[in-house]
Amino acid sequence: MGRSLLSQFLNLSNACPRLTSCGISTKPQQALPTIHRNYFPVVGGVSSHRCYCSVSASETTVSESSSTSLKKRIVSGVQPTGSIHLGNYLGAIKNWVSLQDKYETLFFIVDLHAITLPYDVQQLSKATRDTAALYLACGVDTSKASVFVQSHVRAHVELMWLLSSATPIGWLNRMIQFKEKSRKASDLVPVGEDQKQHLELTRELAERVNHLYGGRKWKKLGGRGGSIFKVPEPLIPPAGARVMSLTDGLSKMSKSAPSDQSRINLLDSKDAIANKIKRCKTDSFPGLEFDNADRPECNNLLSVYQIITNKTKEEVAHECQDMNWGTFKTVLTDALIDHLHPIQTRYEEIMSDTGYLDQVLAEGASKAADIADVTLSNVYQAMGFLKR
Repeated sequence: MGRSLLSQFLNLSNACPRLTSCGISTKPQQALPTIHRNYFPVVGGVSSHRCYCSVSASETTVSESSSTSLKKRIVSGVQPTGSIHLGNYLGAIKNWVSLQDKYETLFFIVDLHAITLPYDVQQLSKATRDTAALYLACGVDTSKASVFVQSHVRAHVELMWLLSSATPIGWLNRMIQFKEKSRKASDLVPVGEDQKQHLELTRELAERVNHLYGGRKWKKLGGRGGSIFKVPEPLIPPAGARVMSLTDGLSKMSKSAPSDQSRINLLDSKDAIANKIKRCKTDSFPGLEFDNADRPECNNLLSVYQIITNKTKEEVAHECQDMNWGTFKTVLTDALIDHLHPIQTRYEEIMSDTGYLDQVLAEGASKAADIADVTLSNVYQAMGFLKR
């Protein structure tokens, strides 16, 4: 619970729009919608790699001779437990690479959320670094995007305490994840349903804090007045790939699945990839085709092949319509190995230079903290705390 709330720390505040990484604007920020979908859906339930994403607007510097230029901000993250797999990559991270050219982007490793269920203390730090390295290996460009670790921005924890204090327990009891985690140490929910609830709770909580502490009450305390938080609206971005399990074409590829055979991990060896594709579930129908409800595995494997080869659906349908499974599995295996090889090579290069990775994470955390601290300061002021 509270995951979407924490992802709002960079963009819910209406008090911080004038301060951006580009400079200071003299005009108020337009309240733009926040994205909350399946957070570039990658894994449902108790996934170790769920993405959290939101969008708001930031501003570039305004000069007297130029008009105001608004730039939306994207904040998204992945938990650092387990291995990032093909579903995470095609459904989320690959999209980030294109988004970083259009938006102000901040991508973080969600390590604080990774401890809400039993976890390996010895592996958390390593997994955090591994996840950051894979972000970069997959194409996240640090000249365009900031990459940081969630726990390195302390405003996350502080704001969670403040928001939790303003959250009625009845609201929490409506949340699937909260109820499940209150009863047992597991978290199995339908894909997307928990994230929809997170957006609803975020909206309600933003409105509640604005009502309790914003407006004239805040102004009397020396603040700007008005709303403290922007109330986010859903905005559905272009859909990422929905990659299904190799053992069940009706279930999403997931780290929570008990068998590693169900997924292709980005760091799997050539032999591992070949073995998993060779053993993946297929059917006994002749030929290969998209969009047959009776052939979910066929549709899934063709879709994966289409995406990693950058071919059109029509091209793949024509190429593969008369193939048997043995022939197609060889073609798909070769395509996967060729596509993942540059990522694996770049990952090894990044991991061999610890100084570089540390610098990237430090710079990313510094930028995120600059944004988050403004929001946090406004919340403290509006809630009546003694100024530090």
